[in-house]
Amino acid sequence: MRRPERLAEVLREEITEIVGYELDDPRLLTVTVTDVRVSDNLRDAKVYVTVQGDENEIKEALKALQNAATFVRQQVALSLDLRHAPHLNFVRDTAEENAARVEEVIQGLTQRGEFLEEKRDEG
Repeated sequence: MRRPERLAEVLREEITEIVGYELDDPRLLTVTVTDVRVSDNLRDAKVYVTVQGDENEIKEALKALQNAATFVRQQVALSLDLRHAPHLNFVRDTAEENAARVEEVIQGLTQRGEFLEEKRDEG
């Protein structure tokens, strides 16, 4: 495993702990860190998060995370004994939302197929 990938995994675990237990902001209660991707030069990291709630709650949570990014970076540097912790950029992970939408579409198509099958059997 390459160094950026190893660092990304360690960062994900550490950021999850910091966001979950050290940040005292009610907007962050439903935040889950899903992935971290570190640039090849190890200077920047994208932190993917999911947030439960409506669009406004999601925007507020992302804003709170960006405001806390410097603190989180400092805590990561201390915890992991890093001389230079990467700059953290929190971004919304839409993979789960997309998967849920695909599931809805499949469910709808399945129900439609069953309905059409019943109609065909009747006629």
